Amino acid sequence: MEGTLRHFVQSVRPLTDATFVIRIDRHGFRALPGQHVTLGPHRSATNREYSLYSSPEAPYLEFLIRARPGSETACALQRAQPGDEVDLAGPYGDFLIERPADPGRRYLFVATGAGIAPFHCFVRSYPSLDYRLLHGVATLADRYEREAYAPGRYVACVSREDGGEYRGRVTDYLREHPVETDRLCYLCGHSAMVARVYDQLREQGVPSDNLLTETFF
Repeated sequence: MEGTLRHFVQSVRPLTDATFVIRIDRHGFRALPGQHVTLGPHRSATNREYSLYSSPEAPYLEFLIRARPGSETACALQRAQPGDEVDLAGPYGDFLIERPADPGRRYLFVATGAGIAPFHCFVRSYPSLDYRLLHGVATLADRYEREAYAPGRYVACVSREDGGEYRGRVTDYLREHPVETDRLCYLCGHSAMVARVYDQLREQGVPSDNLLTETFF
């Protein structure tokens, strides 16, 4: 467990008006791709859970965060300056890829918004993965750092604007493009999306053992 070392902000990288990537000192912190931590300003009343965004081998820790109205922790982290201290604990969770070196495995990653964070970590950590990534977003600006993903593997499902790879929601895309039942499917994002896509994939014949979920509330 982490908790004895002090962590300081290195930078805050804005992606949109509300979404940013915060980079902090690693200090030897170890986590598996797909795990999350609790993070917040030093001695704040409430820390929140955030998935690791950077590769576990990077010399720093990065987290993708959306500062929603009323989210005091996220808004405080968005205002952080280099040198500010933050509190970090973890890692937690088992949203993991068990056999990343298996050449026969194919993956489907489905995310909404900042729920793409663990998938960014996966592809940074395991560059040989055979994956397709569906990212449900409202606008083109919400396709966070899409250049990080291999050409042809990232599909932005944009619900409010034209110009993305697909106009509509991830559920619409999956209705038009049924999933191969042998794919390992990882779902991360808003609870309503995760529940709908889970049911949709089960109806398409994907066994429950091939479905892993991480829910944001």
